[in-house]
Amino acid sequence: MIYLLEIDPDGNIEIEMTLTAPACPVAGTFPGIVEGCVGEVPGVKSVHVELVWEPAWSVDCMTDDVKLELGLL
Repeated sequence: MIYLLEIDPDGNIEIEMTLTAPACPVAGTFPGIVEGCVGEVPGVKSVHVELVWEPAWSVDCMTDDVKLELGLL
């Protein structure tokens, strides 16, 4: 989940993202995958991805539309 996405006029991108749990098996690799994919977008000069754990993710972060789509309502 993306908590912050900042793009400056020079094409430098800052991303703060989280995962559903700190013990997620992709925690060590997924930020690098995101960085690599975003870095391939034309016009992007640099990408920095930071994995954050606050605020903690929960189902309450989802909109009602998403909960309905996933059968959680």
